[in-house]
Amino acid sequence: MLGTTLALFAATAMATGLSGRAVSKPPIPGSPQIIENGDFTNGTTGWVSNPTGGITSGQYCVSVPANTPSGNFSYLRTDYTFLETKNDVYTLNFTASSTSPYDVLVRTPDPPLDPNFNRTASLTSSSKTFSMRFSPANQAPNASVEFDLGGNSAATTVCFDNISMKRIDRSGYRQDVGPAIKVNQLGYLLNKGPKRATLVTNSTRAQIWSLVNDSGDVCAQGRTIPRGRDSASGDHVQTIDFSRFEKAGHNYTLKVAEAMSFPFEISSTLYSGLYKDTLRFFYQQRSGIAIDGSLVSDQYARAAGHVQVPPNTGDVRVPCQTVTDSLIAYLEPWTCNYTLDVTQGWYDAGDQGKYVVNGGIAVAQLLMAYERSLHHGGKPIVSSDTLAIPESHNKLPDILDEAKWELEFLLKMQVPQGSPPQLFNGSMVDMSGMAHHKIHDNQWTPLPTDPSQDPKRRELHRPSTAATLNLAAAAAMAARIYKPFDKEFAARCLQASTSSYTAAQRNPSILAPGTDWDLGGGAYSDASVDDEFYWAAAELHLTTFDSQYQRDIASNNYSSANVSTVFSVPGGFSWASVAALGRLDLASVSNDHSKRRDLVRSVTAAADVYVALLRNGSNGYGALLEHYSWGSTSNHLNNIQVVATAYDLTGNKVYRSAALEAIDYILGRNALAQSYVVGYGPKSTKSVHSRLYAHELDPSAPRAPPGSLSGGANEAASDPPADDVLQGCAPQKCYVDDVNSYSTNEVAINWNSALVWVVAWAASL
Repeated sequence: MLGTTLALFAATAMATGLSGRAVSKPPIPGSPQIIENGDFTNGTTGWVSNPTGGITSGQYCVSVPANTPSGNFSYLRTDYTFLETKNDVYTLNFTASSTSPYDVLVRTPDPPLDPNFNRTASLTSSSKTFSMRFSPANQAPNASVEFDLGGNSAATTVCFDNISMKRIDRSGYRQDVGPAIKVNQLGYLLNKGPKRATLVTNSTRAQIWSLVNDSGDVCAQGRTIPRGRDSASGDHVQTIDFSRFEKAGHNYTLKVAEAMSFPFEISSTLYSGLYKDTLRFFYQQRSGIAIDGSLVSDQYARAAGHVQVPPNTGDVRVPCQTVTDSLIAYLEPWTCNYTLDVTQGWYDAGDQGKYVVNGGIAVAQLLMAYERSLHHGGKPIVSSDTLAIPESHNKLPDILDEAKWELEFLLKMQVPQGSPPQLFNGSMVDMSGMAHHKIHDNQWTPLPTDPSQDPKRRELHRPSTAATLNLAAAAAMAARIYKPFDKEFAARCLQASTSSYTAAQRNPSILAPGTDWDLGGGAYSDASVDDEFYWAAAELHLTTFDSQYQRDIASNNYSSANVSTVFSVPGGFSWASVAALGRLDLASVSNDHSKRRDLVRSVTAAADVYVALLRNGSNGYGALLEHYSWGSTSNHLNNIQVVATAYDLTGNKVYRSAALEAIDYILGRNALAQSYVVGYGPKSTKSVHSRLYAHELDPSAPRAPPGSLSGGANEAASDPPADDVLQGCAPQKCYVDDVNSYSTNEVAINWNSALVWVVAWAASL
């Protein structure tokens, strides 16, 4: 998958021994020349070499003795340092020649070395031009550039000229907010739910709108409803309501004066195709299996990743972190005396780590989508066995086949029974039965990286109570759901669930720290696990009917907490706030009708808050959010799940209408007219942050597949593109469709799982 352009990675990192001056801050972010005096018109200013060199015919030349060893014995380097931004894109250009042909290295001069950098330039007696694009793996406030001139077998003179290094130039960026009329770019259901759009206009008077079909005929007309200023975007908006129009068709558009919307469809089967694509996303995120191009298109075919085939160290025999790494992660030495086979599972997000807490909520939402079909009827779309994955037609619904791939990984993350005690906060603790928090590379890999070509060391990170309870909850769900299909697998899941729950009760406070980040993966830290205990007890109760779990639920703080706390209103539940998963399942699955009334009432009370938010006069786009955080699209979808579940439980069409209208935001009815689902809409996300899909950095890598969900607007966005172009943005406009914008444009399994649940619900109506 890696092409020749990005195969020539070079990077610079922290140069700890240099005391030179820093380059001044660039006047225009992303555009300036970083290298000073790269054409040597000012002599040797800005450069230092060993041996000492000089200017010859406008080039900097160094005479290197024969057999000079590599490694800072002979070099040309900048005598100043500069800020190098992690994960941004840089281009290093230079021309060079040598009287005796040999290879020189372009690399960092001093530790810590950038793990993405150790590139070769093959010099000849003829001057050659080199161009190297690179993406630093580390934030380096004191970086420098060095050419290592050692490794020559004969005495030689090396000459350099036209050395240039620039960040990607975003100085000309202008945010595209799309047409003034914002619609769901996929479309609207034929005879269920509202059909609404948003007009951005400075006018305070109602406007005449027209609905036009693909032949140019006006099918319906009406007047807009002025709403005033939308608080999340700053836009002055009006609502177009064409809900009464009920005729199926393609390429409808809305018009107001000269403004025209993107085209959309009206159909009774609107969400069926999207459901399949957003679920198929998980197959293409799989670890430990070759992806079959005949199933998903040849551009997505790839070899199995992390299966111990070089250059992989792989996931077949993964050790715990080294003591050196653990001192950084936990501020104390930690390791273990075993290795685990942790193959299978899904790559978490834009990186190729696998995290139990993110896998827990993601697999749970897939299982909830299936279990909903058993209790609430509707079109049985999730029972389909025609998704086009390797397991299709095996008599197990494809959604359960896909979830099982992740469940197998989660089961493998348990600490073996009888393992020696492990260090935690200065004490030796029996962690048998607990789950390791995560497994990923010990260093970041560049974008793109095919998983089969990842050379980094894979490491297990310390067990955590949160991960252990995620395993307990997800495995308990699997035990009851898979039992009709595979009793042996269901029994394995139940055993893992009960043993992990017991282990978590024994060790209720082994928390994942915020310090365990940036060694090739995110921290996924969580300071409170009461919500995980509540969720795990709920799922075990629903599976086993054991009264002990019911008592554990009753004694948990979340049992009596208000709905805002249980459902994380209005921010939305997430991997770190999972009490809502337990409450939703207790209300939906439980057969205890005496308690179920109160549980249903709590779901509808939370849904009422969201319905009120939808109807708020300052909410012009139908968003179920007041704040836009990292992964806001998934938070929004999780809130839709709450409202949609309220409809399932009550049949109240107010909830159905609110949930369906809220889906519009994800598919383009927002301030940027941005469909955050790849491939769904004329203005849909294209350049997601992912090592699998970094097409913008290497044309041989594919774009993200249709159905992939972007993280979306993030009012605290911070990454190289966001820092350059989103300063002062209104919350709903804090988004940039850029491969390096991990804080607004990454993909993640728990974001797509939220989309799967919601779209499966909508498709079943």
